[in-house]
Amino acid sequence: MCGMAMAQAPAAKSPAPAKPATTSRLLNPAALTAPAPAEFDVKFTTTEGVIVFHLTKAWAPNGVDRFYNLVRAGFFTDVAFYRVIDGFMAQFGVSPDPAVSRAWLGHDIKDDKVTQTNKRGRLTFAATGAPNSRGTQLFINFKDNGRLDGMGFAPIGEVTEGMDVVDKLYSGYGDTAEQGSGGPSSRRLDTEGKPYLDRNFPKISRILSAKIVTAPAAPAAAPAKPPAAK
Repeated sequence: MCGMAMAQAPAAKSPAPAKPATTSRLLNPAALTAPAPAEFDVKFTTTEGVIVFHLTKAWAPNGVDRFYNLVRAGFFTDVAFYRVIDGFMAQFGVSPDPAVSRAWLGHDIKDDKVTQTNKRGRLTFAATGAPNSRGTQLFINFKDNGRLDGMGFAPIGEVTEGMDVVDKLYSGYGDTAEQGSGGPSSRRLDTEGKPYLDRNFPKISRILSAKIVTAPAAPAAAPAKPPAAK
């Protein structure tokens, strides 16, 4: 019996798994520019329950178009309400995937004119403080925050169902680490994604899914009956 070891042929490499279609779409923000309908509803299924928003394009066209495309592309799946401040607002919109967060850098929208007030239940895009710096992050007002109107925050829609669910979003972590509180670091969330939150903030509330809710079409009018023969 020969003592020479037989050299094994190198194992064939398995093909890399394909990325989910939604993830692939989210890595190309420039392609997500479909015009939104004049009005539509969006349903968020969250860890605390269901929230439904009604969006009105006339309120803030740029913001509504951006939100419409984010929802359609699956951006908000597993997105956390990472900054929840009692008596103020609940903020969300950082992707759980750092690659997606990187892809959206520099793809901000132009500011909309403020036509509505930031009252309780209104949905509004967040910003960095610089002009035209609204990207993927939004917030829901817990109370009437009219002072934000003069700061350029233009509501794009409002909660029509589930405001009690909004009130239940976990707020125990407070503001972000950047604001000197014990909440998540927005910078680390950008660069480390969901694993960072899972390790350090297990009670955080999340969006499980988001979808456009299409209103049922109005029933067609019954055809007119021909006049009876005389």
